[in-house]
Amino acid sequence: MALGWLKRLVGGGAGGGEGGKAGAEHPTETHDGFEITPAPLRKEGGWLTAGVIAKDVGGARREHRFIRADTHSSEDEAARFSVLKARQIIDEQGERIFREG
Repeated sequence: MALGWLKRLVGGGAGGGEGGKAGAEHPTETHDGFEITPAPLRKEGGWLTAGVIAKDVGGARREHRFIRADTHSSEDEAARFSVLKARQIIDEQGERIFREG
């Protein structure tokens, strides 16, 4: 699974752990040639806006992971907002999101 690292990071992988848990997998969407995969994170009191934006750039797959402080009452609501936030990031920054530093 492409987002397994994220689930392990927040305690949703094998063995559990402290922190929130990532919920169900959500479908990947495309926006202006970028792939958006919402990955809301369980946080006390709700779900955080989070996801992955990916694109093949110069023959290499690049990914930008984002987590925002926005909280939502349901995982589905957080997933929908994560897609909206990802589209906004893409529209504002384009491939610059993949720059390091």
